[in-house]
Amino acid sequence: MAEYKEGDTMLPRNQGTSLDLDWVASLQVNTSAVERRAATLPKRRSVKKQWQAAWLLKAISVIDLTTLAGDDTEQRVKRLCRKAMKPVRADIVEALGVQDLNLTTGAVCVYHEMVPTAVKALEGSGIPVAAVSTGFPAGLSPLKLRIEEIKQSVAAGAKEIDIVISRRHVFDQNWQALYDEMSAFREACGDAHVKAILATGELNTLRNVARASLVCMMAGADFIKTSTGKEKVNATLPVSLTMIRQIRDFHEQTGFMVGYKPAGGISSAKLALSYLALIKEELGDRWLEPDLFRFGASSLLTDIERQLEHFVTGRYSAKHRHAMG
Repeated sequence: MAEYKEGDTMLPRNQGTSLDLDWVASLQVNTSAVERRAATLPKRRSVKKQWQAAWLLKAISVIDLTTLAGDDTEQRVKRLCRKAMKPVRADIVEALGVQDLNLTTGAVCVYHEMVPTAVKALEGSGIPVAAVSTGFPAGLSPLKLRIEEIKQSVAAGAKEIDIVISRRHVFDQNWQALYDEMSAFREACGDAHVKAILATGELNTLRNVARASLVCMMAGADFIKTSTGKEKVNATLPVSLTMIRQIRDFHEQTGFMVGYKPAGGISSAKLALSYLALIKEELGDRWLEPDLFRFGASSLLTDIERQLEHFVTGRYSAKHRHAMG
């Protein structure tokens, strides 16, 4: 069984299962109950002072620091990689007394074209490069081209591949087609880990989100991810609750631990804390490590660094003092 290592803990990689259509069809979601549960979280789980600072440092360690702009350049990606290796200003790190943490972000996420640049810039850091693939963000390229794109990104050095599913399979309730597509993507990734982007803002119902999550895990997804960041609606707490409960049920049924990545619209430290609290409550502490949880974000790190500076100085600084590189 293929395995990978994060810290000192070895986990078996999700090998997937056969497609169980009865299990998929049985999934129902009480939308009102999910929304009520999600709405209570920010009010009930508020941390302050040194405990907040500690949680924010944890949040940094699970960020996929991302640039997916049409005007990306090699210099921008290099600056982003430097920020990933040193995500918090040295004076703040010293004031917090956390130099020994050697804090970095969880990964750097870029388009395929920028993978070689990112790999070279991060050499020796241990930070993986994630590449968005399969006709990102729409996922409407021919299947052969999407599979070839994955293979090229892996060959260029990407250790993680963020694929986008064909939403039409969900709308048609064609779970066999989604399963076969996801299986082909997983096979093309080889040893690279695959994150399945569901584009949840376009799936219309939480039931569709739940069923698509389960099918992708059955097909061997290492992570399930909310969004490309390009949809009108991206990550939300109700969607996250729906998806992580599928992760929990899949683990209980199969023994495989699948990761979760909310992405898009998570730009404040306060919101990041709510997501971490949700993961802790629903899945437990083990899912708070980078091999099982990531934030897909770009501007989130800026706000976290500002909050950490406020903690050590009592003053808020301007955003331009916390640039991405």
